[in-house]
Amino acid sequence: IKGHPITYYNLKHMKVLFSSVLSKNRPLWNTCIRSQQLVNFSLRDIKTTTIMASEATESLEKLTIAEQPAVPVAAPEKNPHPSGLSFEERFDLVRSVAEECINDEDLKRLLANKPTIIAYDGFEPSGRMHIAQGVMKAINVNKLTRAGCNFKFWVADWFAQLNNKMGGDLKKIQTVGQYMVEVWKAVGMDLSKVEFLSSSEEINKRPDEYWTLVMDIARKNNLKRIVRCSQIMGRNETDELSAAQIFYPCMQCADIFFLKADICQLGMDQRKVNMLAREYCDDIKRKNKPVILSHRMMPGLLEGQEKMSKSDPNSAIFMEDSEADVNVKIKKAYCPPQVVEGNPCIEYVKYIVLPWFNKFEIKRNANNGGDKVYTDVEELVADFQSGSLHPGDLKPALAAHLNKILQPVRDHFERDANAKELLKKVRSYKTTR
Repeated sequence: IKGHPITYYNLKHMKVLFSSVLSKNRPLWNTCIRSQQLVNFSLRDIKTTTIMASEATESLEKLTIAEQPAVPVAAPEKNPHPSGLSFEERFDLVRSVAEECINDEDLKRLLANKPTIIAYDGFEPSGRMHIAQGVMKAINVNKLTRAGCNFKFWVADWFAQLNNKMGGDLKKIQTVGQYMVEVWKAVGMDLSKVEFLSSSEEINKRPDEYWTLVMDIARKNNLKRIVRCSQIMGRNETDELSAAQIFYPCMQCADIFFLKADICQLGMDQRKVNMLAREYCDDIKRKNKPVILSHRMMPGLLEGQEKMSKSDPNSAIFMEDSEADVNVKIKKAYCPPQVVEGNPCIEYVKYIVLPWFNKFEIKRNANNGGDKVYTDVEELVADFQSGSLHPGDLKPALAAHLNKILQPVRDHFERDANAKELLKKVRSYKTTR
């Protein structure tokens, strides 16, 4: 039919029609090929489709297939993503992990054009794992892998040694790294698209590639710019830094390119070194910059604590804390009536409980308003600010939900001999800043 006028409902629907109807009626197909004449197919879902040959050499013949069953017609779409999600759903899911994204347009381009996306996070094995690192990270990783990303965890043992964690004892640091992996396994992180890579092992496999990157980054930046990144190590620009700690930001920046990461999914406290990586792309004229997805830093449980601290056991819930530990810590947590700003209990509900359970249940007697289920944080905040939700009801409910999340972790470290031994060792280590 090439070269002849075509009246059609949709070209893709024509293909469906020809493959479905004509393949089942070989004589009809042969007739169409021979005659180049008017062919009219009557189907329930498609208006009359006419193919007219401008020059007919044989007698005009109309062929109608009214008795054929209707062919389902779908709107033309691009090939679906293996995740089963639409582009918009994938973008929304990935974007939801971050308090800040640099930047949305780069993220959209990445999702639209790259079939296999690599996201990464690096962590210093530096002591027991608190709930933000354990549960929030599991939530974020599961969202990213659900959207089709592969996730690489950079077990930064050399970095912890550079930063004097565990007194600089590399064997202790590596033991802590193994313990942290056990926590994520137990809490429910989907590990099907997750890799745990030891920095010391991976760098030693490709040292020429890694150290060339580190030296080039160091050469292209002045000392002042590198010192500005000291926050990534839990340090301040005014701290007296060792030469090793000066080297640390150059190495962390190199990690991003060494791991071929498309997305840096770390906390807001790592923002400066991730920005250094984007600036380095400008220096080397690289167009595709890593997208930065920075998650929120959770506050400590006590008044005035901007972030959790592993060195202060009262500032955070730890992943293998007992039920009694959790109850006591939440009971003591800063939670003044009708005050939302800087309230860690509200933050825990918003960023841990609601994303995990999709609801937050309050149990209370009828005189205090009766039981209530919250499914969005806005309603909870409004009730708390108005005084209709009191800390005396919020805190027990929060502790109950957290204990439910942590119970599988407790069970794992109690029943698994290897995990139990790792935890025993980690608890015996002194946490150093």
